[in-house]
Amino acid sequence: MTMDNFVSIRTPFEAGNGNQTATAAQCRAFYTDLATRYPGVLHLFAFGESDGGLPLMAGVVTADGEFDCDQLRLQGRTVFLSNNGIHPGEPEGIDACMALVRDFCVDPQRRAALGQTVFLFVAVYNVDGHNNRGNTSRVNQIGPEAFGFRANSRNLDLNRDFVKCDSREAQAFNRLFALWDPDVMVDTHTSNGADYAYTMTLIHTQTDKLGAGLGGFMRETLLPQIYRQMDTRGWPTCPYVEPVGESPDGGIAHMLDVPRFSTGYAALHHSIGFMPETHMLKPFADRYAATRALVDTVLDCTTRHGAQIRALRQQARDDAATRRQWPVLWRIDRDHPSRFRFRGYRALQVPSGLGNYQRLIYDRDQPWEQEIDVFDRGIVERTVPRPRYYWFPQAYREVADRLRWNGVRVDRLEQDQQLQARVYRIAAWSSRTTPFEGRMFHDAVELTEKVESIMGRAGDFQVALDQAAARYAVETLEPMAHDSFFRWGFFNAVLEKKERFSNYVFEDTAMEMLAREPELHTAFEQWKTRYPDRLSDQDAVLGFLFAQGRRHHEPEWLRYPVVAID
Repeated sequence: MTMDNFVSIRTPFEAGNGNQTATAAQCRAFYTDLATRYPGVLHLFAFGESDGGLPLMAGVVTADGEFDCDQLRLQGRTVFLSNNGIHPGEPEGIDACMALVRDFCVDPQRRAALGQTVFLFVAVYNVDGHNNRGNTSRVNQIGPEAFGFRANSRNLDLNRDFVKCDSREAQAFNRLFALWDPDVMVDTHTSNGADYAYTMTLIHTQTDKLGAGLGGFMRETLLPQIYRQMDTRGWPTCPYVEPVGESPDGGIAHMLDVPRFSTGYAALHHSIGFMPETHMLKPFADRYAATRALVDTVLDCTTRHGAQIRALRQQARDDAATRRQWPVLWRIDRDHPSRFRFRGYRALQVPSGLGNYQRLIYDRDQPWEQEIDVFDRGIVERTVPRPRYYWFPQAYREVADRLRWNGVRVDRLEQDQQLQARVYRIAAWSSRTTPFEGRMFHDAVELTEKVESIMGRAGDFQVALDQAAARYAVETLEPMAHDSFFRWGFFNAVLEKKERFSNYVFEDTAMEMLAREPELHTAFEQWKTRYPDRLSDQDAVLGFLFAQGRRHHEPEWLRYPVVAID
């Protein structure tokens, strides 16, 4: 790189005082200028539009100037994705990526070091939030002088939207991810939480969820190399700090990265995801430098191990297309922690100046370094048998759309036919009492299951599992899965009984039903024994008989519309 080129093409961060981040307009102008000057190095393209109507910009850099996605996939090239600005109040990744792409353009040696690796980047994912600038929304963060807001123009947190895809940004990102199929993704962030000595902490796709081959390689080879390189670069890094108690000295736990988050979403595609979280109480210039070091480090490791990563991903896909049991629920293993030598500050409880209680502080004058527990292994809590395919009615086109956006092959039933299917019925569920990212997310789901005959209509959807994208289909269509479409409310209408009754008329009908339906009579006697206090409530008595009886049964009520065909 010549000094003249470097000086003439500086990012706003580099040209400023170390406490400034590029605006969306500056970012777009910077990349547009680079692409004009270096058309054989950098190719920019729009991959969608934000909810606020703004274009979403991505770019691709290769050492040989090949930018065509189809050609790059045919060549078996390793793809590295840098995603920036999903939370624009955490902007250091935006500025670090600008500088890295500039270096690729002006420095032939840096560009050549990519080898066969494709550097794909999203300049600012949440461009709506990036334009909503201020300096007070990040309550616990030091700098920069001005920054964007966490949510987009619909007030959605995009790092909770990768599965439900309520935002146009997430819909576009799903399509981008499926098209380019990145082997490794780095999604840049800043962390709130405890105080400690590290500027950089790291979340990664949970290794056990990735499987024995890919997860084992990540745990035993990739992560140790990343930590060593970050030490060498002068930015010691530790696992993301989520204390199991009040402070890190009692141990820290790996986040259960379910698919709503970027790292969990990556796992659905057998991709390795990293979510670097710089520490909010460190100066912005340090957070920027640590982010740049982390992206450089992971990119270097990806380039060196690209062939092995691709082979392990293919192995995982082959396994997914043939496996007989699928894990759909996980939990963090609290019985078998690993150990990490951690550098922290003494945690103290002192009287609050606001009320009659003790408050937590970290005393930086009392640093400590010791081995702590890190709960970073996952355990499968629930598995489901793999069907040949799933079927669901064509009424649920929004579900089929999301599957297709993620590369899932969705077929259509060619003619009407009876299907023998495993059918779930929703036995119980609880919903959050307040909206969660625009939806009433369902927790504590309980199911019953039995084989029933279902009438399939021509045009209904079928999703076979002998395909590379089988994992995405299973973990979104199985209602018990952490972030299934059911949990996010895509099938809420089946939770409602549509017909009602008039009490004074239904009293006589209910007596007839009890005489003619022995199963209902037995169930009613059990109900009366279990809930004697409800016998004085006419609505409760008649409601039970109406819901449980055969005469006025509504087959669609509480029947999950997606069924399994074995």
